[in-house]
Amino acid sequence: HVQLVESGGGSVQTGGSLTLSCVVSGFTSSRYCMAWFRQPPGQDREGVGAIGGDHTQFYADSVKGRFTISQDNARESVDLQMNSLKPEDSAMYYCARSSSRYCLLKLRDFTIWGQGTQVTVS
Repeated sequence: HVQLVESGGGSVQTGGSLTLSCVVSGFTSSRYCMAWFRQPPGQDREGVGAIGGDHTQFYADSVKGRFTISQDNARESVDLQMNSLKPEDSAMYYCARSSSRYCLLKLRDFTIWGQGTQVTVS
């Protein structure tokens, strides 16, 4: 059974840090392009960062230099380290798996999704 379960969200002050974790089951995450997306209230879902099977990483311009995506093969997880958080980073954060051979932050490529974890920065 393929499943993605996010955790690590919460409330933090501006400038603080959080680490989100996405534990996967039913498949090996390192064989897929995995990504984090976010969706602020009333807005569209947007890509934050992606990591390919070769560990190549891509980031949205808004988070470059502040966020880092990584894979932990032992835990079968995809983590998102978020530093220097800003109020505009507040959103529901989702982990997702791509069905495309290319690892890009294209929403339509991602067909398996977790339930999300809320991040609030104030």
